[in-house]
Amino acid sequence: MFTLAHLSDWHLASRPAPSDLIGKRGLGYINWHRGRKRIHRPDVLDATIRDLKAAAPDHIAVTGDLVNLSLPDEYNRARGWLQTLGSPRDVTLVPGNHDSYVGSAQQSPAGYWADYMRGDDGLDRFPFLRRRGNVALIGLSTALPTAPLLATGRLGKRQLARWLEILDQTRGSFRIVLIHHPPLTPRQRYLRRLVDAADLRGVLADKGAELLLHGHDHRRAVVWLEGLQKKIPAVGVPSASARDRHGDENAAGYNLFHIDGALGKWSCEMIARERDADGIMRDAERQTLI
Repeated sequence: MFTLAHLSDWHLASRPAPSDLIGKRGLGYINWHRGRKRIHRPDVLDATIRDLKAAAPDHIAVTGDLVNLSLPDEYNRARGWLQTLGSPRDVTLVPGNHDSYVGSAQQSPAGYWADYMRGDDGLDRFPFLRRRGNVALIGLSTALPTAPLLATGRLGKRQLARWLEILDQTRGSFRIVLIHHPPLTPRQRYLRRLVDAADLRGVLADKGAELLLHGHDHRRAVVWLEGLQKKIPAVGVPSASARDRHGDENAAGYNLFHIDGALGKWSCEMIARERDADGIMRDAERQTLI
């Protein structure tokens, strides 16, 4: 059996210099002070990671938004937390929209975290492929700088075309797609959507996959997407640093996936761990996905 842990959306913030607060960063900093600074807490992230490490997973997936305003100190701090999770061999990362918050920081995730986002071929590009036993981890990037008040993502035709090839190459493995933005977005979150989500869903319907993991929405969710021969579970996870519930967002948590079997006989159980009102991490849900 292979055990995968999934966490996301740390939103680590550092104090910016006044010169940093131009354009979108300025608006983001205001939003942070209006409430997010009381929700996303480093001590909560520490507690989440301690609980996750106690579960001793075989591998850990992180689906983006490690930082808040894409400042150098934020990237450095996030690198430290990644190292706490494990080595690049044992931790796979894809970036989120906050990790490329402004145009000047678009290359920063690769500058600080490339070894966590590199495939087995050693190339720095998306999508990338990592094989761990009979599990194939496929990392996609939806991260790109956007205008103020937008938190959209995009894959693009080149990345989608290469992803098609990787899905063919990995047929027979338990294929896990890692992405930041969810594949389906309700109308009220239109400004936070994956712009080419319909193309992503089309690829999955044509080629199939066994599991898709995402962040971005800060809430636990399972939706079922059309696949080649069967439905594909797309699983969202709360922010790993959220002190408590906020609107429709869950308190801090992560998911564990127990994967076993072989082609045609896969099994996958999800265990959702979540911080309760007393600050204790407990099992919040168990679900058999396959």
